[in-house]
Amino acid sequence: MRASMNAFEDRGYAVVPDVLDARQCEVLAGEIEGAGRDRSGSRNLLNLPRCQQLAVSLKAHAGIAAFLEAATVAVQCTLFQKAPQRNWLVALHQDLSIPVAERILHPTCTGWSQKEDVLYVQPPVPVLESLVAVRLHLDDSGPGSGPLRVVPHSHRHGRLSVEAANAARREYGETECVVQRGGALVMRPLLLHASSKARGQSRRRVLHFLFGPAELPHGLRWHRTV
Repeated sequence: MRASMNAFEDRGYAVVPDVLDARQCEVLAGEIEGAGRDRSGSRNLLNLPRCQQLAVSLKAHAGIAAFLEAATVAVQCTLFQKAPQRNWLVALHQDLSIPVAERILHPTCTGWSQKEDVLYVQPPVPVLESLVAVRLHLDDSGPGSGPLRVVPHSHRHGRLSVEAANAARREYGETECVVQRGGALVMRPLLLHASSKARGQSRRRVLHFLFGPAELPHGLRWHRTV
């Protein structure tokens, strides 16, 4: 397990298979059906009791708990769904914003925005470095479904400019993260990542959970925790 954790900290990501079985994926997909209707998804699924329960289950899952601190809390759940009628690509980027309860004045807290009636901020890099994302796949995520592509090791360099991000991609290359239905991709949000459009009739539904420390610095408070 220590070797797996060391590899995760080095590369910035790991795949955990068989978190849910096919039947559990089918039931879960039905329970969240409509959460992102007519859109590519929603950022606010942690409002749903089912996703709150799932967050608790993920923290207790042996294969995922190894990558989380004991006091970690779930702070967000986002639904991403690609399908022939809802299809998109995402350029190379880092996840830099977190959902918070209110605006505070501090020079290291920047990039304030509001999305789906929730306030977001770009916190200091040490906060971003403490976060872990767990992307639970409700469908097979193969080459045709627009899977995530990551730049290994890029999370170790903090917040990157466009030029630095492109240099990291040239140095480390890109890895396509193929994940089977019911598996999870665990990653550091600072890891550079991108995705292409799904092809043909491929469908890709992902529940993206964000976990972090219960307490934040500088008077910041999470919008919601589980």
